[in-house]
Amino acid sequence: MYSTLQMIHSYWAYLVLAMLIIASFNALIKFFGGKEFQAIDFRISLFTLIVSHIQLLLGLILYFVSPFGFKNLSNSGMGGLDSFGRLLAVEHPFVGILAVALITIGYSKHKKKLTSIPKFKVLAIFYTLGLILVLSRIPWSNWF
Repeated sequence: MYSTLQMIHSYWAYLVLAMLIIASFNALIKFFGGKEFQAIDFRISLFTLIVSHIQLLLGLILYFVSPFGFKNLSNSGMGGLDSFGRLLAVEHPFVGILAVALITIGYSKHKKKLTSIPKFKVLAIFYTLGLILVLSRIPWSNWF
């Protein structure tokens, strides 16, 4: 179960990263271009929200069944972890939760705006911050 879940979490991350890049650039380009908010913009932001929440759920399940997550942290404590162990046990999950929280806040706030420019502004800020956080804590050595 662990290896299957880890594989799904790893491959789903590519979709999350792609959608975050698309949603962030879409919001930034349309904000600076003064474009109207359309149905496709709503769909992009919603799909990004959905895939990021699925990734978070997969990651939380993986965190508690993985030998590198909660079990490693509870067995050796913070002092017994090397930098890669700390990344997987503490930094990666915490920053992932924070990134998904920012994405969720941005999506919720944009729905309350009535005009296009404020909608794109909120999406651009929160989705780009989420993207930066996700990029900062990806275990790049495992990706390539």
